[in-house]
Amino acid sequence: QVQVVESGGGSVQAGGSLRLSCAASGGVYSLGFMGWYRQAPDSQAPEDQRELVAGITSSLSTNYSDSVKGRFTISRDNAVNTVYLQMNNLKSEDTGVYYCKTVGNYHGLYEYDFWGQGTQVTVSS
Repeated sequence: QVQVVESGGGSVQAGGSLRLSCAASGGVYSLGFMGWYRQAPDSQAPEDQRELVAGITSSLSTNYSDSVKGRFTISRDNAVNTVYLQMNNLKSEDTGVYYCKTVGNYHGLYEYDFWGQGTQVTVSS
């Protein structure tokens, strides 16, 4: 089992910054893709319909949603299985619960998605 723990959410005014952290413990799984997903307030969307905000592979290739390009930066420290999301110039539409997901690979046999509990980000205008 992989444990995924997020931290760093909070409330900020528009134009402000926050930094999210996500630490994953791999156990018997090797960790591949790690990403930050966002769920809008009052959304009941299931896990596979959450919006991908930013993702990073184990080889440090990154991708971003168009809505955050130029404002958010994802980074990763493989030595401690931690991914970060630096969020600058925050907007009210960035408000939501941010979830970290990591893909664990079990000895090359199968992969499984592991999710954290989420951290709230609130941006007031």
